[in-house]
Amino acid sequence: MRDSERCVLAIDQGTTSTRAIVFTRDGQILAVGQKEHDQILPRAGWVEHDPVQIWDNTREVIGTALGKADRTAGDIAAIGITNQRETTVVWERSTGRPVHNAIVWQDTRTAPLVARLGSDGDGGADRFKDVCGLPLATYFSGPKLRWILDHVEGARERAEAGELLFGTMDSWLVWNLTGGPDGGVHVTDVTNASRTMLMDLRTLTWSEEVARDLGVPLAMLPQIRSSSEVYGHSTRLGAPIAGILGDQQAATFGQACFEPGMSKNTYGTGNFMLLNTGTDIVRSDHGLVTTVCYQLGEQDPVYALEGSIAVTGSLVQWLRDNIGLITDASQIEDLARRVDDNGGCYVVPAFSGLFAPYWKDDARGAIVGLTRYVNRNHIARAALEATAYQTREVMEAMNADSGVEVTELRVDGGMVVNETLMQFQADILGIDVVRPQIVETTALGAAYAAGIAVGFWDGEQAVVDSWTEGRRWTPQLDEVERERLFRQWKKAVRRTFDWVDEDTEAAEPPAAHA
Repeated sequence: MRDSERCVLAIDQGTTSTRAIVFTRDGQILAVGQKEHDQILPRAGWVEHDPVQIWDNTREVIGTALGKADRTAGDIAAIGITNQRETTVVWERSTGRPVHNAIVWQDTRTAPLVARLGSDGDGGADRFKDVCGLPLATYFSGPKLRWILDHVEGARERAEAGELLFGTMDSWLVWNLTGGPDGGVHVTDVTNASRTMLMDLRTLTWSEEVARDLGVPLAMLPQIRSSSEVYGHSTRLGAPIAGILGDQQAATFGQACFEPGMSKNTYGTGNFMLLNTGTDIVRSDHGLVTTVCYQLGEQDPVYALEGSIAVTGSLVQWLRDNIGLITDASQIEDLARRVDDNGGCYVVPAFSGLFAPYWKDDARGAIVGLTRYVNRNHIARAALEATAYQTREVMEAMNADSGVEVTELRVDGGMVVNETLMQFQADILGIDVVRPQIVETTALGAAYAAGIAVGFWDGEQAVVDSWTEGRRWTPQLDEVERERLFRQWKKAVRRTFDWVDEDTEAAEPPAAHA
């Protein structure tokens, strides 16, 4: 086999679809396979995925990508996995059958549990923050796992007996790729483990204290490993699975943000900005979370501050699927370009409450500032602008926590092809926004982590050498107008607070059966 035919396969298991991407040695995309999965919405605020459908789609897109690339299993040097992070799966050890649909990171059903946990101990919402770096919130995996144990009949007893396994989507895929019930490897990496609320940031091990307080049996948790090492081999392909990174950490890795102070922002279903803080664990006083950025093999872990925004790209999807304002996501920019401004209209997409920097799970979405002058074009523009405003809120918190002013922002993700949005992002931040030539940085980061583990690439320098600027946007809005628009946005956000009352949500459905 010629060395030029060797490649790395990245599996990008996202919120709306699963992709397999084949990367060449020079970090270029050779081929892509992609397939969407169902968004299951049983009730307002509830979001689920079918784990079996996702596993079936994963196998299909791997075959599609390898076929398009004209590569065989023997050409694969390593497999890297990146995934939607907090989405929670519980399955039977003996059969691989999930006991419930996966509960997605956007899901808010655990709000009563989160409130109860905050009131039961010292510290309120920050009860576990010193250990895990995260506030008590519906966003994270631990409360979702507790919900399954409490609401699926027989689940707790079976979990305590060692019959059930828990994992985020990376664990689910690795377990199935390596044999499932027949010897499947049950692991996760430090980045995904850091999103569960159950991992101690300092020791990179499961916290017995937090697990006890959350009511989670340690026996069902995966082994925590680094982000770049061989975990096992694919039973179908024979290739080593050698890299795992949560999607936002993978994008940070793919953007070559290896020095403390470097930051990136990913524009996907939601937005996620990470700031590399090096080997220092930096606590946030401004609504951010402390997380693991990556760990290469036996090296010291690298940490990050993160600002998580629940709804950005999914707002465009909502306008398409729920409202019918557009029929294709690309049309949102066409509408927005027909007007010079938002006409005084602001869209605050608090569909899953508000994440950073507010952490208000009782907020709900709103469209404010409506007059008869406002038309569908203004609403389309306001929807795009909402992404940029939320990003500025996170960046201000990041600057305050780190004491370092971010001077330019590296961006990636599906929405960065929208040039109207990128220009407005630069305008409202007042700094340059930079898009790399390869915008698939999430999959690229997972590929590099896997390739580095097996010697296909030589450490982080290979990522640095391959990163190339593709497009830069410079602010064009004057400061007075920038601050006026942002002031109005903040006013709109405040209108969404405290919307959910105790009697707002319907009664919970009956328990499911394991």
